[in-house]
Amino acid sequence: MMHHQPARLRIVACMLAAASLAGCAATPMGPSVNVMPGPNKSFDQFRYDQDNCKGFAQSQVQGQADAANKNAVGAAALTTVIGAAGGALIGAATGNAGAGAAIGAGAGLGIGGAVGASNSGNQQYSIQQQYDNAFSQCMYSKGHQVAGMPILQQQAPSPVASQAAQPDPLVRSTQSELIRLGYLNGGADGFMGPKTSGAIGSYQRANGLSADGSPSSSLLNRLRNTPSGSAPATAAAMPAGAAVTNTGVAPAPPGWVPPGQPTP
Repeated sequence: MMHHQPARLRIVACMLAAASLAGCAATPMGPSVNVMPGPNKSFDQFRYDQDNCKGFAQSQVQGQADAANKNAVGAAALTTVIGAAGGALIGAATGNAGAGAAIGAGAGLGIGGAVGASNSGNQQYSIQQQYDNAFSQCMYSKGHQVAGMPILQQQAPSPVASQAAQPDPLVRSTQSELIRLGYLNGGADGFMGPKTSGAIGSYQRANGLSADGSPSSSLLNRLRNTPSGSAPATAAAMPAGAAVTNTGVAPAPPGWVPPGQPTP
């Protein structure tokens, strides 16, 4: 009975060897793709994004290496047991079942270990690919340059000046006073234009002021203190249909004569 003990120990040793030989897949330690800092990206920003994307890529393959190794060990162990059983049957026919089982286990170990290692290697390649894909997608989305991908065109933020213009309260109030005095026709829209500037200049010249055509708080106060009807005849209110929006005195239509003037 004692002569079977070494054979059994040999089988157990084969089982342990199967586990050590078959398990070779591992979670990738880093990407195998070439990534460079993107346009307008500092190296510090690149390193920060790189660390974040490595963590993202690792989360996408988490646990796959362990699963691949378990499958490989199971395959190697199964072939070891099958080899041992087969060897025992052959050994029983020759009168030495223990030795046959040990020889069969060794043969099964060799076959199973090779198959398991091959499967683990294939799984390792697949895991690395998935890791690289996730890492590349993450870095590319953050504006960095990934080998084989087109360079992202970074759009500069819109300057404040390009934002939609807002009406100027000072301009609007000035326009309202110019309309009241007959220097400007149309609506007070709060936007400065050549016709509004021309109307301001006409008022300034008519009242002995420096004609710069620009609105100001002092000009607005002067306009408000100017009584209605004091505008020159050429700047008097125009007939309906001659008004122009924003900004200025519309030219008189042919044949029009200011009120109170004799018809030629």
